[in-house]
Formats: sequence, C-alpha cells, structure tokens
Amino acid sequence: MKNCFRFVFLWAVCVACQALALSAAETAKPNIVVILVDDMGFSDLGCYGSEIPTPNLDALAAGGLRFTQFYNTARCCPTRAALLTGLYSHQTGVGHMVEDKNQPGYRGRLNDRCLTFAEVLKPAGYFTAMTGKWHVGQNHGVTPWGRGFERSINAAAGGFYFGDDPRAKLFLNGESLPSDDSRLPKNWYSTDLWTTFGLKFIDEARDAKQPFFLYLAHNAPHFPLQAPPDAIAKFRGQYKAGWDALREQRHARQIELGVIDKSWQPAPRPAEVSAWKDVAPDEQDRFDHLMATYAACVYRMDRAVGDLVAGLKERGVLDNTLILFMSDNGGNAESGPNGRTNGDPTQADSNWFCGESWAFLQNTPFRRYKHFNHEGGIATPLIAHWPKSIATRGELSAQPAHLIDIMATCVDVGGAKYPAEFKGQKIQPLEGRSLVPAFAGKTIPRDGLFWEHEGNAAVRVDDWKLVRLGRNGPWELYDLRSDRTEQHNLAAKHPDRAKELAAKWDAWAIRAQVKPFPGTTNAAGSTPSGGAKDNAFTHEGTWKPIAAVLGGVRLPDDAVKAITLKVTEGNYHVTIEGEKEPDIGTVTIDTTTSPKRMTIKSTSGPNRGKTFLAIYEMKDDVSMRVCYDLSGQEFPTEFKAPKGTPMYLVGYRRQPEPPAEKPASKSETAR
Repeated sequence: MKNCFRFVFLWAVCVACQALALSAAETAKPNIVVILVDDMGFSDLGCYGSEIPTPNLDALAAGGLRFTQFYNTARCCPTRAALLTGLYSHQTGVGHMVEDKNQPGYRGRLNDRCLTFAEVLKPAGYFTAMTGKWHVGQNHGVTPWGRGFERSINAAAGGFYFGDDPRAKLFLNGESLPSDDSRLPKNWYSTDLWTTFGLKFIDEARDAKQPFFLYLAHNAPHFPLQAPPDAIAKFRGQYKAGWDALREQRHARQIELGVIDKSWQPAPRPAEVSAWKDVAPDEQDRFDHLMATYAACVYRMDRAVGDLVAGLKERGVLDNTLILFMSDNGGNAESGPNGRTNGDPTQADSNWFCGESWAFLQNTPFRRYKHFNHEGGIATPLIAHWPKSIATRGELSAQPAHLIDIMATCVDVGGAKYPAEFKGQKIQPLEGRSLVPAFAGKTIPRDGLFWEHEGNAAVRVDDWKLVRLGRNGPWELYDLRSDRTEQHNLAAKHPDRAKELAAKWDAWAIRAQVKPFPGTTNAAGSTPSGGAKDNAFTHEGTWKPIAAVLGGVRLPDDAVKAITLKVTEGNYHVTIEGEKEPDIGTVTIDTTTSPKRMTIKSTSGPNRGKTFLAIYEMKDDVSMRVCYDLSGQEFPTEFKAPKGTPMYLVGYRRQPEPPAEKPASKSETAR
C-alpha cells in the first residue's frame, strides 16, 4: 500500500511538472517578425483594393488586423531609421538619406543616442536577426552586426533582384559575400533570398531555445524592377485598361472593403499624367509591360511572405508570432510620367522605373507620391497578425498610427525594458505608442504626429492635418475625417487652427533636430545675414550650355537649351529656351559639401512634381558645371555620367548682360 501511494504521489508530481512546463510554454514570449517593403503604394495589396493577387498577405489580414491610417516618413532611409528606433528620423541622425550634411539631424547614419530593435530586445532574451535592405549608414560604419543583430544578411543600401547584378553586394554576419558564394542558393532572386535566410536564422533561434525577432526588409517593389519571365507574363495585357479605369476600379474596391470612406473625393489625375485614351497604342503596350513588371514584383513578394508564414507554421510557432507588415513610402513617381524601360526586366542589367503615371494608380485615392508629406507619400498599409493575442481578427482599425509605434509595440509584447542609458550614453526616450491596445479595439492616446522630408512638412492632431509642399510653400489645412484625400484646403477658413498647428510643428522641428536644416547655421533654419553666399546663385541671368552627356551619350549641341535663372530665398524660376511655361520650384543648397549639392524640386512647369539631386561647381564666376541624378535617388559623387545611369552632366557659360539702353538726349527728346 505504501509503495502504491508512493507511485501515485510521484505520478502526480510528474503530471504537475508537465503542467507547469506547458503553462510556461503557453506564456512564453512571442516571436516577432517585422516586414518592410520598398516603394509600394497604399492600394497595391488585394486587401487594400488592388487587382494584383496577394493571397498570402490577404490571408494575414483576414486573420489579423488592418490599419487604414498608418503612416511612414515618405522616404526610404528616414523610414528605416524611424522604424528601427521608435524615434523620428531626424532624432536618429537620418533626416534625409545617408550623406553627411553636417547638421545633427542629417548626419546620414544612426547616432549613439538611439537604439535599434535588436539592442533593446536582445537583453530581454531575444535572438535577433535581420535580412534585406539596411540603408541607415553602413557607408559610415553603422552596420546590422554593430547595432545588435546577432545574425544578418543584408544589402548596405539599395537592394537588388537578380543575383548576377554586378551591383549585388551582400554581407553575411558582417562578412562581404560574393554573389556566387556556395552558401547562397544558385540563381538567387533577392525577394526569395531574404526569406530563405530569415528561416535559417529562425532555426538557429529555436536551437538556442530563444524567442526570435526578425526584421525582414524587402527591396521589392523598388526600382530597378526585375522579375522572372513567367511572373511578368502572368500580368501582361491586364494593364491595357490604363491607369484611369484601373484607379476607378481600385477606388470602388476600397469602398467595398471599408478601407476608405466613400464620401472622400478621389484626387484627380495630375496634369502631367496623360489621359489613357490619349496615349498612343505602342506606348500603351510599353506602359502595360511596365506595370506588369511592377505587379510581378509585388506578386513575388507576396509569395515570399507566404513561404515565411508556411515556414513558421511548419515549425509550430505561427500562433505565437506577431507579424507586422508595412511599406516605407508611397508609390514612386521618380523618372516622371513616362517611367523608364531600359533593357530587359528579366535580366540583372535592366533599369525599369514605374514613373508618375502608374504611381497615380498605386496611391489610389490620394494626392502625390514618395518624397511628399501629402497622404500619397506617407500612407501605407499595416497588417498585424498574431493568432494567439489579436482578438479583432479580420477587422479594420481607423485610428492614426506611425512607424515610431512599432518599437514601442515590440518592447510591450516582448517584455523588454527601453533604457535611459546604453553603454554609458544617454538615450532619447521613445516617441511612439504601443499598438497593443488597438489589437483589442481600444484607442491609443497621442498628442500628434509630425513629418518633414526635403522641406515638405506636416503635422496631424486628431483629424486635423497641416501640410506644405517644400520649405517655402504655404501651409494647407485639411479635416481628414471628411477629406482625407486633401481636396479642400481650409487654411483660409480656419486661420487660427492653422497657426496653432504650425506653431506645434515649429516646436517639434527644433526638439526633434529637424532644424537647423542642412546648409543653415541656426535653429530657425536660415543662414544669418552677412554669411557667405554661394556664387552659383548670386548671379541671375542666362546660362548657355556648352556640352552635355546623358547616361554616357554625348547630346547634340542643339538638344540642350539655354536657361534664364532667378533664385529668391530658396525659390527658383527658370525659363527654358523654346518652352512656353517656366519651370518653378524650390532649391535647397548645401555649400558645406565638396562638391556643393542642390536638391531641386519642381512644383510647376515642364518638370512639375520631379525632384533632381545635383552637384555643381563654379569657375571664374561665368562657368558652371552641373551633374544631376535624374532619378532623384542619390547625389552624384563625381562629375561623370556613365553609360546606363540616370546621370546627366552639363556645362554652362553665363551670357553677358545686354548693354543698357542709353537715355535719350535732350535734343532727341525735344524732337
């Protein structure tokens, strides 16, 4: 009897221990996967209105929560900086791209007063990994492996698709890796590569019996658009309906899905984008091929997400994995209304851009694009999927949220502590709010959201948004509850509200290191009077081209026209010989770099909506050479325009002013 009792007692102890182990497993920290895609518009997923089939992301949305008013920063590097740190991008030092502009908010790299996901979650027991596009200062020595990621395979800056691209330079755990290295799949495609290695790293985390954090940063669907032939063929011919009809169809689906309010008036087609019916048949075919390639990139990205989800399910970890999916900015209008179709998009040496006409479709129903702080530039889908903990499955959340909230969310769900100091350095407090209350349908309180990029700026408080185009543009005021498409400017009707919001933005701009701007020397964002001026812009007048090279091709002398230039307080006015309409916009000058840099943004005229990055040099006050990146992506580093690049090099000579007319003599006047 005594032995029987002992057996029963031991059996009960074993059962209790198993129950405790099961309980511990059930309350284990969740795994976290943050997926960022590149240059994808608000309406490019099926669950946000697209005709592009995205069944895997649609399934995550059906089993999770879709946010309809989630925001990014309107550009690649600032978005990554804000996402990784939970701070506004200028606070991290990445207020623009990765060039050092010699101001605290624009050093071109993550500074030492911010922390990445990995640096915060690793002390909480997480195995930290990243795959894909980094682009927050590796050129300055800021690397994934140096900022807390235990495993990484990454592109330092821009991404790639086909592995035989000569620009495809990979880093595996800090080691520079040839694209044909034996550790890589043969004939790899970058969209798949990031997922393949993500699952490898997840297996390492499971072997170490740790929860994992994976940051997966796709380069898709960023230019140069590249996809396998069968993926492109799947969509060929579907876009001959044109952007006008397809935008109407997307808008109708968005209303049906509840993604947008039917009372919001869709933004009209910009003047620079032709009516589809006016496009010649051969051009319609080229445009169809272009958008089919973009759709193929999105489709393959969705398939890679499906591979990741299937891998999580096979490993038995999907239910307790929080997946967050978003885009870094709105659809991309760079390369203008015609886009770019250089080479074969099924080959690594091609260079295809969607351009403004298709970006108009991608950002349905909003205004403007990547770079801008109007809704088309900053609105992104956000899908949150976490079977174990999201109760609002298949629902929509219309409350505003921002990239800065993702770090706070990860800290919350991961039971991590965000420190005030790290390695002896004071750390800036988080700006974002945890999204966990929204997962249960609760409201997230906040004071406001703020933006600035290239002088474009915005602030949103509740449903009121103040936004401007360029540093010197007038503020526009919109009530987003009734007009999220920003069609009815209420600044004149509510001047006090506009003034109040502008004051909030100014205070934030100083606090968050938006000011001083590059090329200025004080917090007001201006150069004090008496400071050195840049002589390229102290001489208004007519400049005649003397030679020009575009992408390695010398242009005929009569192909480049003379320009008459005027610049006043950052606003330029250029009359181009032979053009009826002048080109007008803003120019930001950085005289602290060598060579000097210009950011040129056209707001009216032949180049309206385009952004050009340029370097320039003056010689003896009458000669000037300028090298432009016509894609608006990166500043040129030298005065060259190599073959196959979007670089445009032109030399100018300033023409002498015509002699002033002599006043008439008294005798002539008398006559």
